[in-house]
Amino acid sequence: MKKDEIRAFFARLKEINPEPKCELVYTSDYTLLVAIVLSAQTTDKNVNRATPALFAVADTPEKMVALGEEKIKTHIRSIGLFNTKAKNIVALSRDLINRFGGKIPTDFDALQTLAGVGRKTANVFLNTFYGQPTIGVDTHVFRLCNRLGLAKGKTPVEVEENLKKALKNAVPDEDWKYVGHWLVLHGRYYCTAKKPRCADCPVAGLCPVAGKA
Repeated sequence: MKKDEIRAFFARLKEINPEPKCELVYTSDYTLLVAIVLSAQTTDKNVNRATPALFAVADTPEKMVALGEEKIKTHIRSIGLFNTKAKNIVALSRDLINRFGGKIPTDFDALQTLAGVGRKTANVFLNTFYGQPTIGVDTHVFRLCNRLGLAKGKTPVEVEENLKKALKNAVPDEDWKYVGHWLVLHGRYYCTAKKPRCADCPVAGLCPVAGKA
């Protein structure tokens, strides 16, 4: 997509949803980070069904470590990869206590030293909780960027870097913090993986592959 096409595309998404938000349910920076870790390779809906009971008994690093891996599993068993995720959540919580005084670091690189926290998770966390103009390239963002020609790449990092270049001088700086959310929501509800809803798509007229994906 060319700059003017990208500009029109995101302007339309902004018109439809001026201030998009992450659909994960959370009450603090800690519960948000845990929810994002749990959301890997599953849906936000699945996570939101499991976390209320978990966070009711463990909404701080200290409480999560005290709860322990086995009891955490009973709360998140409905979520994919629950064994690994339970282990990561305990390790992450213990690291927060021992290395960061129970506080979640706001430094991008420091965040990625926590168990279960990679580049995408760090980007989503900083964007969602602090409004930083970071873009987490999940499966939706990766698919849309390649499918629509927004920012092609063979890896999430490549897509992220190319998307930043594509957004420059096309999307206002103050809107960068919404880009990831716009793409995730559009990919989740319209430009789906197997059967895109082109007939109902609000940006079909601006899409270079409408009806062809």
